[in-house]
Amino acid sequence: MIVRPIAQTDLDALQQIAIESGPGITSLVNDRDLLAAKIDRSVTSFQRAASTPGDDSYLFVLEDPQTGTIMGTTGIEATVGVTRPLYHYHRSQMVHHSPELGLFRRVDVLNLCNHYTGCSEICTLFLRPRYRQKYAGKLLSRVRFLFMAQHPERFASTVIAEMRGVSSEQGESPFWNWLREHFIDLDFATVTGLVGAGNNAFIAELMPRHPLYCHLLSDGARSVIGHVHPQTEPALGLLRAEGFRHQGYVDPFDAGPTVEADLHSIRTVAESVSCRVEVVETAPGGHRYQSPATPVLLANTGTRTFRATVTDSTIYRPDDNCLRVPVSLAIALGLRSGGTARFTELTSAAAYTGAGHRTADNLPDPWAEEPQHAYR
Repeated sequence: MIVRPIAQTDLDALQQIAIESGPGITSLVNDRDLLAAKIDRSVTSFQRAASTPGDDSYLFVLEDPQTGTIMGTTGIEATVGVTRPLYHYHRSQMVHHSPELGLFRRVDVLNLCNHYTGCSEICTLFLRPRYRQKYAGKLLSRVRFLFMAQHPERFASTVIAEMRGVSSEQGESPFWNWLREHFIDLDFATVTGLVGAGNNAFIAELMPRHPLYCHLLSDGARSVIGHVHPQTEPALGLLRAEGFRHQGYVDPFDAGPTVEADLHSIRTVAESVSCRVEVVETAPGGHRYQSPATPVLLANTGTRTFRATVTDSTIYRPDDNCLRVPVSLAIALGLRSGGTARFTELTSAAAYTGAGHRTADNLPDPWAEEPQHAYR
């Protein structure tokens, strides 16, 4: 499995992924023209020399190098909410208090806001059902952080992820059903399609401007606020292990949580190692990074030539910061002796706290499951 930047020739595969992903992932709309424009924007972003975050989009694909089959996709938006507003509901509390009458009540409310304007966003993770195999989901999820660690100047200091909220197999969202009944008579698939196409003006025009009192919502709508789709749980667990936290912001359509982290505090960003490469026929001697049984996530340091994979065939020498890479793997990733690479151990955040120091045995593994589809 190799992760690389998307190319124009991947349009058919991306459209098939959009079909398979179904409603709820607004960044994957089954519209060929929109998908073609999405690819063009990504290609331009990878080619652009950047020293600050801009209106760039980086879309990657996971490819089977033996067959050329596209197994899945994942992406990063360098900045969000700048060219068009990014809306969220913020869940907070409001206090109603009358000392004279001796009455006090604290209630949960949702306020529409644009809190994350200018932040970077990880998005569009989808692994096609037939290719859901060991390490594939982890590779799609964490490879973005290796790219961001290598090119931090391209991204904002705060990184967010809008997690897919609760919806049925038929594409019905309990939260949106309540909003539809009272405010906007559009079905969930139509709404997510509009947002995916960049048409979100209706949010400011038709969504309620005043706080929503949560206790006035239906039981179904209220019960899903801040919760994720069952198939999104593994991806959320991965992000929590990376240091992402939910601060009360939810999607205005399915009420799925948005989580956030400081770029340089993300575990993969902070713990990844930039090293010198030595290409070898075999890799005897030296010391493996952390544990012989644990594979590593390895990437080159390019932008438009970016390549990454999961491997257990490299050996790291910490004394001289050298990674020994077999010839075949070096060719696949575009690595050369004397060049540089970046890698991190593909292990449980519960077992390690950095630099390979195990904190406890038999701890729950937040990365035990593979993420499949998760982000809006």
